[in-house]
Amino acid sequence: MPFSPDPSRRSLISLVLGAASAPALVACGRLGKPTPCFSLGVASGCPRPDSLVLWTRLSPEARPGPSEPVRWELAEDEAFRRIVRRGTVTAEADWGHSVHLQPLGLSPSRWYWYRFFAMGQVSATGRTRTAPAPGSLEPVTFAIGSCQRWDHGHYAAWRHLADESPDLVLFLGDYIYEYPSPPGAVRRHEGLVGTHTLTQYRARYAQYKSDPDLQRIHASAPWLVTWDDHEVQNDYAADHSPVLNRRFLRRRLQAYRAWWEHMPLPPSTRPVGSDLQVFDRFDWGALARFHVLDTRQYRDPQACALPGLGGGNTVDGADCPALAEAHRSLLGTAQEQWLADGLGQGSARWDFIAQQALMAPFTWRADVARHWTDGWSGYPAARQRLLDTLAAKRVANPVVLGGDAHANYVCDLHQRADDPGTPVIASEFCGTSISSRGRSQARLDEALPWNPHVRYGRTDERGYVAFRLQAERLEARLRVVSDAADPSATIRTAARFEVAAGRPGAVRA
Repeated sequence: MPFSPDPSRRSLISLVLGAASAPALVACGRLGKPTPCFSLGVASGCPRPDSLVLWTRLSPEARPGPSEPVRWELAEDEAFRRIVRRGTVTAEADWGHSVHLQPLGLSPSRWYWYRFFAMGQVSATGRTRTAPAPGSLEPVTFAIGSCQRWDHGHYAAWRHLADESPDLVLFLGDYIYEYPSPPGAVRRHEGLVGTHTLTQYRARYAQYKSDPDLQRIHASAPWLVTWDDHEVQNDYAADHSPVLNRRFLRRRLQAYRAWWEHMPLPPSTRPVGSDLQVFDRFDWGALARFHVLDTRQYRDPQACALPGLGGGNTVDGADCPALAEAHRSLLGTAQEQWLADGLGQGSARWDFIAQQALMAPFTWRADVARHWTDGWSGYPAARQRLLDTLAAKRVANPVVLGGDAHANYVCDLHQRADDPGTPVIASEFCGTSISSRGRSQARLDEALPWNPHVRYGRTDERGYVAFRLQAERLEARLRVVSDAADPSATIRTAARFEVAAGRPGAVRA
């Protein structure tokens, strides 16, 4: 059935880009001209039944001192008449003047409004919510998005998603891109070089977060976040740079730190050295469990890289025996075990595996299996271990969510990944990019007949996938903007799919 946003939620629209219910904005107290202290917006994330995370960052242009007190308020109403939590935290220069706080003891399944005060200014108002109580089968509307390259397009997709008022947003990687902009870019990255230092990564995040449509969707609903490669460097693997740079780990440390500073993550997750645990799981009552994975930090290097390089490569299976090595892992041994332990456990009726890439195999040739080694097809033994776990534990309703491919794919996942004659045991929705360009649709059309498990494949679509989940059914809409280069782009539903509980495999609706 069609989705219909709750009209009572639409009142947020007047708030997220200006604190309509709060005192009027004033200039930062230390400046001679009005420069918004909260120009990077507000955000929330990690919803639990009794807690959530609130985030903001003081604008560098506001010239905050080494430490700045930031007051915050959390209320049950958008007019802030029923304030349930308030306090003061310190925004430290060492951490980019970012603010991460986690109010506890909240009510389950409830919408809240929040705002911040610092340096004589008040932030925009954000809206967020907690997860339902354990045992609840309350439906959820959520969306997946990824790959929002600034210089490839605008973020009209986020504007349209905010209009839909989802309960939850899952971001699956490539929040920023590390490159300098090429000639003819839709809008240019700041700086003439890519990102390598902490200062450069912070500036890149600040540029992305200045976008009003991205600010709006952040202020509309809580997010679950993970990363992919472009938050550091394209195609990196653990501590290996694709150009085999010995100083790469230093670059990764700076990139991880900047990512944490700009994401709505708990204070307890602040990175230590060059490591930052991203994988986590979140329950939506008894309806759903979201397993959020990290496919970058712990993986083995890609097999059969080009001579003198690391990173991904396109290879024929027969020419790359290393692909078949059983020990190779995309998640790392510890995370693989963590995921296996959590799948099918507890009372959740649906298990969502939220990660970065297309899990289904895909070949670009009819006569031989040709693999892209940076994704799951480059780690076939690890993929098969995961599918074997789903089958052995008889996980009732597993759904894989992915991104990275800059294409919309809807796929069946078979018990043996490379054997379409084996039973379908899971459904996969790999969402396209918010703005990053895709490859040729004509080339994909040639390959689709050789991949019968792919129910839908379009590389010429930009947007997001919107879901509505109930106990007995998952509904998905592939939402596609008219032109990612147009900030006023319209949106349409390119296709609808459903997955019935107990019947893996997506069906065109």
